Amino acid sequence: MPNIKSAIKRTKVTSKKTAANKNKKSEIRTVVKKAKASVAANENKEESLKTAQKTLDKAAAKGLISKNAASRTKSRLAKAAAKA
Repeated sequence: MPNIKSAIKRTKVTSKKTAANKNKKSEIRTVVKKAKASVAANENKEESLKTAQKTLDKAAAKGLISKNAASRTKSRLAKAAAKA
């Protein structure tokens, strides 16, 4: 446990940001999973694909995930949708 005031604040801020990032990453995984499921079931795939792409782009813009990871995931979803 830190004794210095600035170190105490850093641990508080870090824990809050870690929790927020964890929630956002969980949301991204959920949206991608739903998009994959809708593509597999062949229902509302355009809408879910659009939502997933939007979510991935926002996450990449904010630095939550890398631009390449977002692009790769979007590409895989689009490829699966075209194949279905």
